Amino acid sequence: MAEMFHVETSRLVLRDWRAGDIDRFAQVTNTPSVMRWLGGVMDADKVALFEERVIGFQERLGHTFWIMERKADGGDLSGEMLGFCGLKVIDAPGAAFAGEMEIGWRMRDDAWGQGYAKEAAAASLDAGFDRFGAAEIFAITNIENTASWGLMTRLGMVRREDLDFVDTRFAPPTGKTIVHSISAGEWRKQPI
Repeated sequence: MAEMFHVETSRLVLRDWRAGDIDRFAQVTNTPSVMRWLGGVMDADKVALFEERVIGFQERLGHTFWIMERKADGGDLSGEMLGFCGLKVIDAPGAAFAGEMEIGWRMRDDAWGQGYAKEAAAASLDAGFDRFGAAEIFAITNIENTASWGLMTRLGMVRREDLDFVDTRFAPPTGKTIVHSISAGEWRKQPI
């Protein structure tokens, strides 16, 4: 079994999923505002499939989209869940770079605009390059999700129009997917 993942930043804890996490995660993130660019609010079957996927990545790869908790609410055992941030393998239909490492995040809307996503993403990129040995890490989002690709840019990621694709799991315009990436060398030059 893989070593449990646990990383702390100044304000956050990123950790592996535990039994029961999916209920709280769905409660705080499976909302119309959060799911706007992600295909809409998920029904119970889709929530169960999502849990199966993130736990599967955790078990097979040792990394996933980790639970993100705010430390001020009680530390690593009882902090308030803000969402997820972490690393998985690209497996989106239509992506020409399947199998590469992807960084992703999803946060409850009352935590937006406070720098949590950037803090968690920086820790995830550090882990991806230093702990998991990635040479390059990719990020994908809907072309209209300006907040998400804005964070990609602030992280120093470069727009990769040559890799844009249509994710057939989602109806237009949600499936129009843009790509950013950053190499290990470029990340290590960032003043984050």
